[in-house]
Amino acid sequence: MKQRNLRTDRSPAVNLNLNVRGMRPSATVAINEHSNALIAQGREVFKLGLGQSPFPVPDAVTKELQVNAFQKDYLPVKGLLVLRQAVADYHRRTQGTPFSADDVLIGPGSKELMFLLQLVYYGDLVIPAPAWVSYAPQARIIGRQVRFMSTRREDQWKLMPAQLEALCAPDPERPRIVILNYPSNPTGGTYSSAELKELAAVARKYRVILLSDEIYGELHHKGQHVSLARFYPEGTIVSAGLSKWCGAGGWRLGTFAFPHTLGWLRDAMAAVASETFTSTSAPIQYAAVRAFQGGLDIERYLVHSRRILKHLGRWCAKTLGEAGVQVAKPEGGFYLFPDFEPLRARLEARGIHSGAQLCLQMLDEVGVAMLPGEDFGRPAEELTARLAYVDFDGAKALFASTQVPLEEPLPDTFLDAQCYNCTEAIRRVASWLGE
Repeated sequence: MKQRNLRTDRSPAVNLNLNVRGMRPSATVAINEHSNALIAQGREVFKLGLGQSPFPVPDAVTKELQVNAFQKDYLPVKGLLVLRQAVADYHRRTQGTPFSADDVLIGPGSKELMFLLQLVYYGDLVIPAPAWVSYAPQARIIGRQVRFMSTRREDQWKLMPAQLEALCAPDPERPRIVILNYPSNPTGGTYSSAELKELAAVARKYRVILLSDEIYGELHHKGQHVSLARFYPEGTIVSAGLSKWCGAGGWRLGTFAFPHTLGWLRDAMAAVASETFTSTSAPIQYAAVRAFQGGLDIERYLVHSRRILKHLGRWCAKTLGEAGVQVAKPEGGFYLFPDFEPLRARLEARGIHSGAQLCLQMLDEVGVAMLPGEDFGRPAEELTARLAYVDFDGAKALFASTQVPLEEPLPDTFLDAQCYNCTEAIRRVASWLGE
């Protein structure tokens, strides 16, 4: 079959719906603020709601921020050239993807860049659910058509190539952006190379633009993340940043890397950025250069971060599984997506008929903050939830991990000593489920 080029229609967005009256705050932000309010009232709360990295920013990166605190100029809207080159080199070094500095766009968080992408591209947004809480609300603010594609627990909540084919085949010319986030927020799962190749083949067939949200890529628990851009370079935008693997969520620095074929889209986003945020913080961009350059100190930081998250995540999944919850072992990031459906009869006897009721009652009765699956695009009646196992002192845990040789497993005592809030929270949930 003759290969067609990706659509490059530059038509402006139309029918923008900017009416946001009644819109709720982001679920992850709201649960964090609610948890803090309860703590201020003297309540004991285990904060497994907001997905913020527990680890400190690496020392070398923090020092670069200090050194560059004097930087005060407006930088180019697309980002500091030396940073864009560092990001391109990072993708080439870690994934072999041939991005150049010209292909990279820097923004104040990948969240803002995702919003701009939807603003300037006129197609539908396709979201495999469960999915991160802000994808769909951003689309609705702009007035975009949102199409959720429900995934299955049996498939580990991943988008299957047959599902994408079934969506595209009836209307093959329809412009679409499909978001693929892995390692996943909210499930902790990821895709194999074989699965990515199959998805890439379908996307190429229908000229779908794929937004590969790889913000958790460096937190693949085995350090073996594979970018979708390897298999569909002409149609994949890779989203990354500092918030998760570098522990710098509050610094607000995100990156998009575009294929050459979508240079017009990059330029359109930059044009809108010039009229909105103008440029990303100068000191933070200079510091980010050091982060993306990597090195032995950064790699050591990542090795121990992955080691801790893998050990803790698997312990949490095992403990919940023993309590009757269906939950897969995480493969990256710091999330689990437990399914409490096997316990529905027991929970309904306690007046719990939805994920929202489950999370509310869990917070009220045992002080554990989680988010219902409904916030991630799942049906309201489904008894699913997302938990972020991040309520621990990451600096202390990193130091403790360095005291155990890498060729040895972390001892059984490590988690209770270094990640007590997480282990205690999971034990309380397991005990509460058994009441």
